[in-house]
Amino acid sequence: MLFGVAVLNGVVLVSHIAQLRQEGMPVEEAVVRGSQDRLRPVLMTAAIAIFSLIPMLYATGPGSEVQRPLATVVVGGLLTSDVSNACTLATLYRWFEPKEAESEL
Repeated sequence: MLFGVAVLNGVVLVSHIAQLRQEGMPVEEAVVRGSQDRLRPVLMTAAIAIFSLIPMLYATGPGSEVQRPLATVVVGGLLTSDVSNACTLATLYRWFEPKEAESEL
């Protein structure tokens, strides 16, 4: 679940930045605007997954010794993956896109 949500959020961000680039926006502006435009959908996706795991975090019944650590790892991973996706993908897109744009000219 964690991997799927992280990849989906990355795809949402990169596809929007690519769409802005196709509309003729410069790389720097497309990365900043694309990150701002897709911040809410990315955070909402992670928030829904986190909220759905809250019952597992506080479970005390049978099986909770397995559910609680799993939910803790997934919630922590969702929080850190959003931050790392935003920083890493924006930086990598900026780093690789100018080389492609220069070769097209």
